[in-house]
Amino acid sequence: MEDDPKLPELKLDAKQAQGFIKFFRKLPEDPSVIRFFDRRDYFTAHGDNASLIARLYYRTTTALRQVGSGSDTLSSVSISKSMFEVITRDVLLEKTEYNVELYEGSGGNWKLAKSATPGKLGSFEDVLFSSIDMHDTPVVMAVWTVARDQEQLVGIAFTDMTRRTLGTLEFLDDDQYTNLESALLALGCRECVLPAENAKSVDGRRLRDVLARCNVRLTEKKKAEFKSRDIEQDLSRLIKSTSVEELRELVVKYEVASAALAALLAYTDIFADDSNHGKYRLQQYSLDRYMRLDAAALRALHVLESKNDPNKNSTLFGLMNRTSTAGMGKRLLNRWLKQPLLDVDEIKHRHDVVQMFVEDAELRESLKNCLKRVPDVERLTRKLERSRATLQDLVKLYQVSVRLSVVKDALERYEGEFASAIEERYVVPLREWTLAEHLGRYDALIESAIDLDQIKNGEYIISASYDSSLKTIKADRDAVEEEIREAHEQAANDLDLPADKSLKLDKTTQWGHVFRITKKEEPKVRKKLAVQYITLETRKDGIKFTTSKLRRLSERYGNLTENYTNTQRDLVKRLVQVSQSYVEIFNGAANLLAELDVLLSFADLAVSSPTPYVRPIITGQNEGDIILEGSRHPCVEAQDDVNFIPNDCRLIRGKSWFQIITGPNMGGKSTYIRQIGVNILMAQVGCFVPCYRAEISIRSCIFARVGAGDCQLRGVSTFMAEMLETSAILKSATETSLIIVDELGRGTSTYDGFGLAWAICEYIVDVTRAPTLFATHFHELTSISHRQGPSAHGPSKGPPVGISNFHVSAHIDPSSRKLTMLYKVEDGPCDQSFGIHVAEFARFPECVVALAKQKAAELEDFSPQAILEDEGDAGSKRKRSSSSSSSSGDKGWKFLKGFAAMPLDQMSHEHALKKVQELKAEFLDDLPVNTLEAVA
Repeated sequence: MEDDPKLPELKLDAKQAQGFIKFFRKLPEDPSVIRFFDRRDYFTAHGDNASLIARLYYRTTTALRQVGSGSDTLSSVSISKSMFEVITRDVLLEKTEYNVELYEGSGGNWKLAKSATPGKLGSFEDVLFSSIDMHDTPVVMAVWTVARDQEQLVGIAFTDMTRRTLGTLEFLDDDQYTNLESALLALGCRECVLPAENAKSVDGRRLRDVLARCNVRLTEKKKAEFKSRDIEQDLSRLIKSTSVEELRELVVKYEVASAALAALLAYTDIFADDSNHGKYRLQQYSLDRYMRLDAAALRALHVLESKNDPNKNSTLFGLMNRTSTAGMGKRLLNRWLKQPLLDVDEIKHRHDVVQMFVEDAELRESLKNCLKRVPDVERLTRKLERSRATLQDLVKLYQVSVRLSVVKDALERYEGEFASAIEERYVVPLREWTLAEHLGRYDALIESAIDLDQIKNGEYIISASYDSSLKTIKADRDAVEEEIREAHEQAANDLDLPADKSLKLDKTTQWGHVFRITKKEEPKVRKKLAVQYITLETRKDGIKFTTSKLRRLSERYGNLTENYTNTQRDLVKRLVQVSQSYVEIFNGAANLLAELDVLLSFADLAVSSPTPYVRPIITGQNEGDIILEGSRHPCVEAQDDVNFIPNDCRLIRGKSWFQIITGPNMGGKSTYIRQIGVNILMAQVGCFVPCYRAEISIRSCIFARVGAGDCQLRGVSTFMAEMLETSAILKSATETSLIIVDELGRGTSTYDGFGLAWAICEYIVDVTRAPTLFATHFHELTSISHRQGPSAHGPSKGPPVGISNFHVSAHIDPSSRKLTMLYKVEDGPCDQSFGIHVAEFARFPECVVALAKQKAAELEDFSPQAILEDEGDAGSKRKRSSSSSSSSGDKGWKFLKGFAAMPLDQMSHEHALKKVQELKAEFLDDLPVNTLEAVA
């Protein structure tokens, strides 16, 4: 946030300050609430809130002021209206841990005017959604769980109060709540209501961990509120076009979700707003309709934007967002990226439309130019439904109606391969909406009721011909306006300046009508200005002045304008009420235009990339392979000064369904495995993909374990976070998933890490059987492709999955030993480790590098036979390349493992020393005589 350039100053006399401080001290302390006080021209915050705002948004404590005198003072910060909007958006839409309250009043008499939470934004909609930077509309959710047969039956109810949608859903989940996590992210949940009573239980803590990972605000309510007694009657009041029998069937079918719905309706207080009655619609959401993505996958694949992104192309959303409409397309793209499709036919339909736009550049450009002039219809209809729409809003909807005809005509002219599909999906509804008996009536209403000619002057008024009283006022105002023009011409003649060219007639909010000349013309008329005219302002752009006659005429003109506005107020209300009957049509049009906008954005991305994208061939979940020829990472190749090297990926059932990728650090392993996930996600969203050729078998979910960090507040180490993510993969992944794993097991000892990695690979191959990309520095892991006989998991559930080894190539110059990354993925395992070379790049001391090479030579043996023999020996020994050092080496490793297993933080110094001596004695007793002599 940047400092506010004009910081308003709070001015209170002693009595006002004392009254305000007394009121403020009585407010209940709540660190989760930020309170603002409306001072009409600006806002203030006080106490801890003032310090927080000064620190986070002004970035200086010099913005703080003290209200009061003596020992009874209160810290304060003043906030301009623009800064208030910035802070409110950030607090409610980004941080999610705060509620916001706005108070109105003066002195010691203040009352709460508005309040909002991250999920309940109704009273702040005008502030929050005035910016097109809003990526999504927030959803508030309630969750109720019931334990059943070592699984959790989860019932959720959710509502988007901005779009007036309501939905329920029930599903079985594992103990890590992976399905719930996917639903939270896919629906864009910002706040979740949970029963407070189970907060300390294991399941309660896990639920709260899920909310924390998804950046969802937790709100706790008493268990008594999760009772679905009168839920049918409540729904019948809210939902339109749904019978009581249908609602009763819904409640009976989803008994657990109905309990959550009861708590949700009570918390959101939807019934307090009468305009909601009969206006909500049921939103259908199913876990089986969309690809499931958890927080780890969204983070690993860089799908959504964050404030820390270096540029817009660093995330998939930023790269793909080339939408033209004012917000609608952007919000739909955000939802689509969190809800990739599983329906082959629907995916192909989106690809058809994108291909149409790719092939027909003229149609693509004409529609983009048209959509650039389309306002945010969703926001306008929301204001219209709540009777907050202005004449300007009604005119904007009128302009949308005009644009719909332009879009319809453009699509009707298309005669290509997909004409019939375009006709059915888009042209037919557009043709129906634009008929004379539908939006044609709305257009006629606006044209007759609003003076469209005055819009070019910045005025939105009811046409004088629409009402006789307005006609009289307008006639009087026109007469005054004519006198003002005559005064302008008279002044031009008097000053010997051409009217409109040198002597301008301006209309200002401060002085009304005024004359203006440039500073260049001022010397010519300086004497007359000083005697006959009243100078108002002298600035670089010119001098503004007036006469007593012009001032009287301007004042009279202003009074007539105000009278006109007051007279038309009731007419505006009636016009808004009539316009509300067209909301449903405009909502349908908004959805259609947003969809076209996003698909146009996909086409624009496909053709504007340095190497054009291709249409993928899509097959069902249980058929086909995943073949990406010349695949690229779209975000990486879009960066400046990047010459991306494409790679092939062939995940073939029975041959290379499970791939182990080895190679040096910085060699491109992570980019390679992530780009496969990104390409599949883009394809199932409906976009073309950055490849030369692509065949994709639809994936029901993508699991990505590509790096974990500490969570110190929850007492979770890096390794534990890694294990929790991997556990979720093993429990939830199926044959139709895609698994991406990067460097598993680095957070613990080499033996433990390798053992875990090997066991996890075997489990995925034998039990999960999902296509997997497994990047690792455990080169020994490549030997798993040579295993024979039954595994620890018993006989396989089907035909062989197929394990293949790949590596990212690098070249070492024989003379200089310089390492060059080639960034090509090639068949076979990597034949050596390059970690020491990377250490040389980092300018390690030469003696350290030399010793590292010596020890590596002693320990490394990547041959399949050696590794498989180690595995057969329960992993307790490691084969050495030199047989002469085998015995002493094994004993040495036994000593080191014993030392590593000592709980030093729980042992006294004496106890630890004694234990080390015992290990040392055991080590020396077991050594051969010749080795003891060498040690001596």
